[in-house]
Amino acid sequence: MVTETFDYGEELVPTITKEWERQAMERCPAKGIGQGEARLLRQLLCCRFGALPEWVDGHFAAAETTRLEAWAKRVLDAPSLKAVFAGAS
Repeated sequence: MVTETFDYGEELVPTITKEWERQAMERCPAKGIGQGEARLLRQLLCCRFGALPEWVDGHFAAAETTRLEAWAKRVLDAPSLKAVFAGAS
């Protein structure tokens, strides 16, 4: 346990977190890629349709990379948020 306080302590936690994320992605790159795709898709959905309702989280939790990619393509011309996820169970 670290008990010292450093002047740059505020920068230390984000640096450690980024390092852990990098190490995790090295160990399991497919999961890291999937997480990145999910993050980008969420951003696109928010830009296009506004704040996302809670039911969207359920779709993301169970989605494989191929499903995320299909949804990302639908974002471009889907008339509604529900249309992006049409057929998803």
